Amino acid sequence: MASEKHIVIGLMSGTSVDAVDAALIETDGEGHVRGISAHDRPYTDAERALIRRAAARALELPAPAADPLIAEAEQLLTQAHTEAVLALPGQEQATLIGFHGQTVAHRPPSSGHPNPFTWQIGDAALLARRTGRPVVHDFRSADVAAGGEGAPLAPGYHRALASNVERPVGILNLGGVGNLTWFDEAGGWGAFDTGPANGLIDDWVQQHTGARYDAGGALAASGRVDEIALAALAGGIGPEGSPRSFDRADFSVEAVSALSAADGAATLTAFTAESIARTLRPLPVRMKKLLVTGGGRHNPTLMRMIAARTGIPAEPVETQGWHGDALEAQAFGWLAVRHLKGLPLSWPETTGVPAPTPGGRLARP
Repeated sequence: MASEKHIVIGLMSGTSVDAVDAALIETDGEGHVRGISAHDRPYTDAERALIRRAAARALELPAPAADPLIAEAEQLLTQAHTEAVLALPGQEQATLIGFHGQTVAHRPPSSGHPNPFTWQIGDAALLARRTGRPVVHDFRSADVAAGGEGAPLAPGYHRALASNVERPVGILNLGGVGNLTWFDEAGGWGAFDTGPANGLIDDWVQQHTGARYDAGGALAASGRVDEIALAALAGGIGPEGSPRSFDRADFSVEAVSALSAADGAATLTAFTAESIARTLRPLPVRMKKLLVTGGGRHNPTLMRMIAARTGIPAEPVETQGWHGDALEAQAFGWLAVRHLKGLPLSWPETTGVPAPTPGGRLARP
């Protein structure tokens, strides 16, 4: 059973709400991974706005519950994922789909919420019917129910990918929220969310320029970091409480509200870099380099700030031959195969769960 390989589709819609990422891989859910193809299905401005409104509504509720706005967003989201699957080159080979869905609210144990939960929307049964394949979904809930953070879930996949990478090394994912997986030379490892990645920068740039993101980090590069505002932003980020996870809505641009567009972008970009530096400091070993995946690796200003504030070289995962725009989607394909085999999706080192924990649910066509 351990060596049985599957052709599987992984799907991811992250907190940046920019697109549905789809990836086709061959994997045994353990050490074997072969990337086959990838495709992204961008959201329109109207779709993105609806998903954002649904997330704002979800955060007003004490727990997941039926809501017309969230239901509308779920149907839109499921259709977008269906389109991503059907446009993925070679998708007809796949016998299984891993469907993360869209996180609309994340209230893990570290948030202090009286009834911790994590909420991802997406109609897995409808996706299974439309694509004609079984769909593994709801990857995070079992971990939270067992006392874990429910995030990050990609570290196990990072471990499978990085078996031959020189260590100590960190794999840094820069989506809307940042997360890091680290490996030492002796087999030790761990993972945690670092804080905001692109989320606050994107919100600020859209508010001040109408653009969806700071292309090439140009706006931040033209500004000056306000160290007083940065200190106010970074005060809530520290080594205590790791493993720890965040909701995108846990952070605000209020501390930079009086700054110019350029200075605000520079300060928020520095905040992402400083958050990473602060969460790296208490690790038992110093990383030799950071391999960066996710949209943030396309921002050279952010990449330079990360290297400067951490004192560690930061380079895109493409230097290892990996596909940085598909890595997280690939991870959920890998996790879907692990669900079929009853293998853990999370570990004490990655989410703080008390013991290695399986998860996910299966929807059949």
